[in-house]
Amino acid sequence: MKISIVFFLCLVAHGALAQISGTLTTPAGEPVAFATVLILHATDSTMAKGAMTTESGTFGISGVAEGRYFVRYSAIGYQSFDSPSFTLTGSAYELGTQVLIEDAQTLGEVVVQGERPLFEQTFDRTIVNVQSSVLTQGSTALQVLERSPGVYVDGRNQSLSLNGKSNVLVMLNGKPVRLPGAQVMALLNGMNGGDIEKIELLTTPPAQYDADGSGGMINIVLKKREETGTTGSVSAAAGYGWGEKGNISASLSHRTARITAYGSYAFAHDHRQDGWAAVSTQNMPAFGGKLSSYVSSTEQATANNHTAIAGVDINLTRGKVGGSVTYNSSRISRHVANPGIYTLLESDSLLGLDSHIDGKSHWNNTIANLYVERTLRDGEQVNIDLDYLYYDQNSPTHGRTTYYGRAGNEAVPPGSIFSGQQRGTSQTPIHVGVVKADYTRALGKDARLETGIKGTLTRTTSLARIETLVDGVWTTSARYRNDVDMVERIGAVYSSLNWQATSGLNLVAGLRYEYSYAHANADKDENTIRRTLGKLFPSVFVSRKLTEDATLQFSYTKRIGRPSYNDLTSYLQYGDPMSVSTGNPSLKPTVTHNLKAGLMLSDYSFSLTASRDDHPIVYNQQKESPARDLMYLAPQNMVYQNSLMLQATLPFTITSFWTMSYSLNGGLRQFKLDHTREKLHKTYFAYSLNGNQTFSLPWNLSLEVSGWYNSLQYEGSKKIQGFGVVNTGIKKELKGNGGSFQLTMNDLFQSMKVRGAFGTLTEEAFSLQANYVYRAESARARIVKISYTRVFGNEKSGQRSRTAVSKDERERIRKE
Repeated sequence: MKISIVFFLCLVAHGALAQISGTLTTPAGEPVAFATVLILHATDSTMAKGAMTTESGTFGISGVAEGRYFVRYSAIGYQSFDSPSFTLTGSAYELGTQVLIEDAQTLGEVVVQGERPLFEQTFDRTIVNVQSSVLTQGSTALQVLERSPGVYVDGRNQSLSLNGKSNVLVMLNGKPVRLPGAQVMALLNGMNGGDIEKIELLTTPPAQYDADGSGGMINIVLKKREETGTTGSVSAAAGYGWGEKGNISASLSHRTARITAYGSYAFAHDHRQDGWAAVSTQNMPAFGGKLSSYVSSTEQATANNHTAIAGVDINLTRGKVGGSVTYNSSRISRHVANPGIYTLLESDSLLGLDSHIDGKSHWNNTIANLYVERTLRDGEQVNIDLDYLYYDQNSPTHGRTTYYGRAGNEAVPPGSIFSGQQRGTSQTPIHVGVVKADYTRALGKDARLETGIKGTLTRTTSLARIETLVDGVWTTSARYRNDVDMVERIGAVYSSLNWQATSGLNLVAGLRYEYSYAHANADKDENTIRRTLGKLFPSVFVSRKLTEDATLQFSYTKRIGRPSYNDLTSYLQYGDPMSVSTGNPSLKPTVTHNLKAGLMLSDYSFSLTASRDDHPIVYNQQKESPARDLMYLAPQNMVYQNSLMLQATLPFTITSFWTMSYSLNGGLRQFKLDHTREKLHKTYFAYSLNGNQTFSLPWNLSLEVSGWYNSLQYEGSKKIQGFGVVNTGIKKELKGNGGSFQLTMNDLFQSMKVRGAFGTLTEEAFSLQANYVYRAESARARIVKISYTRVFGNEKSGQRSRTAVSKDERERIRKE
């Protein structure tokens, strides 16, 4: 009620923020047109506002809140410089005439050093400036993400987690990538890391951002150049691990005072191998009762990925309009070999199998966006976004299995599930439409109100079944068919107040309400869904400046994590003769409460976060089929998960040529689950560590050594031992505009081996007890890549003034 009263008072308030203006000239007094002017916070150099000078060299930047700032000026052919810091207290601030000095040095005589540290911390996010890393060129976006603090890329389960939590919302230029986890992983694995400007990791987003993603948000911001004229870049990389790899990309941007047009294309090829091996005991009636087994799985895959982006932004007198289209096409061919030996303990009989599964994953993904930004008057603005996403996936599989006895003779067990040939069908088209409107208004010189509405309509259908070859005819039973037609509607309204109470105290308070309705018609009654959910999601952020170099921060947020469409649609994906991957229509959404306190001390940051997750989702949990003839691997809800985690970001400058940056996240985790035969309650300590060391060497060389380590952890009832990786790379800047070469080696010590266990915490389905080890490709063969990158035209890169899709469906990207 108190928050509602505050919002009501804010709605009737009025006023305006300050405007900063000035002029740029040459030493001869001539105007400098289309120069970049950035308003930066004096405390941490983060971006507040930005603009470009007119043809007469003047600029005016409105809507700047009270605070302490400095201005950074830059233009092609001139030396960049920063103004002295100043305090903004009134409605207008005149910077006067500033003089830019021409830069007489050629590019070949200048060694460009990164101005930003690899890791940065703000009140609501960790920023990874990936261009500050030597390893970025030649890496995929997935490899760049894998080196980010707190991010765990799970190649076994094809999923991502952030600070030990799944259900992470991945965004590309602020737009949610509403695709199944495996397709998100494949999309990122086909994207060139050199095209990424930065990665933002948000564990406590404010109310104006979508409440989805109980585990937080990962926003991948692509580079786009904003200087006047034509600019672009090209890059190519080739390498080898177990198999060949390569990628090429090109981008082009043309900007005038009124129109900006941009486009890019990237192609990635990856031939890889990974796999696992396990020893186990279990009790499967279809196999004759209690048995011990040794099984392994080796997957060889060839992936080809195409990504194209095109867009245009048009500046109007009091606003901007534009649009963009993103297209992604991926083709993956797989061959999986699953040999195994099963020994029946009671009869001492032996059953061997040699199983081979061939599969192809084809999907196309198109995202279109139109937007309008309109300034009604100073300090008052309206934004409207229209988005459409179409995703089409088709992943057929064909399995061939040979069974043999102890003497090597063919010995097929009774039952159709042991047919020598099986095939799976999985088709999932998804349509998503989004309409969103935002309204921003200045409330005097100390406050700003933002409010908005959003509507999302999603339609998805899935066709999933497993067929067996019986007497030369492909047949399927109702047990192995899951066809689902689902519709989901989400409506949201929010309001957020940003109040600069004093020069050192800032408050951001928001309230968001979301209502969702999901309806799924299925060919099985147990898979039919009819669910409604309406919830309030408050958020509060308080920032208190103690000194020029020290700031205290406190926040509370409430978020929701909805199951993905594939998680709900009960698809069937054939894995081996005894198990299939499937969804779970009974999954509940996860509701998360986060309470966070932080301290930013110069370049260092520390935070302590206490969180509570109700019904968190864990993946690939064991479940018996109703007929007890198959093992289902499906997502399940735990009862709850609590965590108390300390995060620290620590950059160090050892010498002028040696810098370090470390990020640590660790603390206590506690969970309870009841989807296993016995309920389980567990408390344990877990941590993750990311480190980076960079050396600036003679002859325009730079060397980097980086690594990460994840300690022992649990995924539901599965126990995962600690593991980590060390990577290295060297970069050579060529003279003039010759570009640069990078040589990188991933997994220097071939340590990407994940060891885990089932049945150590509680009794699993079929009384399974197993120990396994997963070996990624780099554990079998180090992945070495050489890449070349060249930038042409204007060489100072900047971030988009506008991201590709509606801002409530993605992170708002501040112009930098």
